[in-house]
Amino acid sequence: MSSPLSKIPITAIEPNAVEADLFEVRKSIYPRAVHGLFASWRAALVVLTQVIFYGLPWLIWNGRQAVLFDLGARRFYIFDLVLWPQDFIFLTGILITCALSLFLFTAIAGRLWCGYACPQTVYTELFLWIERKIEGDRPKRMKLDAQPWTGRKLSLKLAKHGSWIALALWTGITFVGYFTPIRTLLGEFFRFSLGPWETFWVLFYGFATYGNAGWMREQVCKYMCPYARFQGVMFDPDTLVITYDPARGEPRGSRSKSADRRARGLGDCVDCDICVQVCPTGIDIRNGLQYECIACGACIDGCDQVMDKMGYPRGLIRYSTENAMLGKYPEEKTAFGKVVAHLTRPRVMIYAAIISIVVGAMAVALAMRVPVKLNVLKDRASLVRETSDGWLENVYRLQIMNTSETPHRFTLAVTGIPGAKLVTETPAVDLAGAASIVVPVSVRVDPNAAAPGSHRIDFEVKAEGDDTLAARAKSSFYLRAP
Repeated sequence: MSSPLSKIPITAIEPNAVEADLFEVRKSIYPRAVHGLFASWRAALVVLTQVIFYGLPWLIWNGRQAVLFDLGARRFYIFDLVLWPQDFIFLTGILITCALSLFLFTAIAGRLWCGYACPQTVYTELFLWIERKIEGDRPKRMKLDAQPWTGRKLSLKLAKHGSWIALALWTGITFVGYFTPIRTLLGEFFRFSLGPWETFWVLFYGFATYGNAGWMREQVCKYMCPYARFQGVMFDPDTLVITYDPARGEPRGSRSKSADRRARGLGDCVDCDICVQVCPTGIDIRNGLQYECIACGACIDGCDQVMDKMGYPRGLIRYSTENAMLGKYPEEKTAFGKVVAHLTRPRVMIYAAIISIVVGAMAVALAMRVPVKLNVLKDRASLVRETSDGWLENVYRLQIMNTSETPHRFTLAVTGIPGAKLVTETPAVDLAGAASIVVPVSVRVDPNAAAPGSHRIDFEVKAEGDDTLAARAKSSFYLRAP
């Protein structure tokens, strides 16, 4: 029995229609340069973040790189602070603080991170600045791309991409310079003697920077970044977001500066599309808040410039809240009172309280942190053995870590079983700053000192001349029957 579908002519199926439903060809976006308050803030944060990123690896502190994450030696240097694998709790605290800070900033004012400090935004701004310097602003770039290939077009494109690649490569070198001393890394780079892992990460990070900021740009924010997808659940009606005021702007329409917009039945929006032209993700904010909006404020600056030229009040596009747009704030509240009400919402206060607790706990832990650590590893190959004088002996390995950068001499001791003796070739250990050493020791106990079985003992290391620099670690001593 034939299927009804077999009677449909093949020519009736339109592959192009199906393809159009499943795939949309990317339209090139040419963001227009804009000046204003938010553009100045964005530029200032680009400069600040990059001065920190590119500059930190070159700072010298106590004779070494100020910030260095030495994975090979398992030590993180952050100015005076030296962190070891045992300090993983601090990394956990930092990650929790960063996550909660993102929630807090989003609850207060939307995607502030995306618009001003996200590496994707920062490097896109840098690459756009290079592009504008070489190819010109929006109309010139659009005209250049529409032209056939000529010597001039080729030279401009080569200059732009060469500059992009140089910046991306330097970014990759700087990134790896946080894990390998950057002076050593740079010397090896110019001698073409980089190790395989350094080479891989320099090229990988450089390629990612070049591809994301030079080519993909808004595609990363729209399709690759998970934050764009779940940010909406962190908004509420009192979250500051970029909004277009339709009550004031509609109906929109073009007009001359001298025209009476009220007499013509028009709102303040002149339908110039400047807000769309300056948007780095190419959206029209007049259609309402969209997940592609990265809250950079470029549309606010662009619209304010047009309002100034037309002689209209600023703020047709502005930071506001859903409740404010709906007129739900009491009229008697001052502007300051509305700001306070906005910042003292329960979710904002809860986020702020948790962050304060985590940061406070980390600060207290760092302040009380003793710069010496002790780990004990019992020798399982020889659980217990008898010495020539009839005592019982257990063998251990003590790992002593000096987490400060000041050298110290440490003495060793053991407690827990009456009369226990610590036997070692080095009763006092000289340890340089930010260094560790493994010391083999044995503990001898009179077999009549305690009942047979496992007993807790404690090892202690103490700095000579400073009793506050001490650490203890527990272990066990197995005592068999005589």
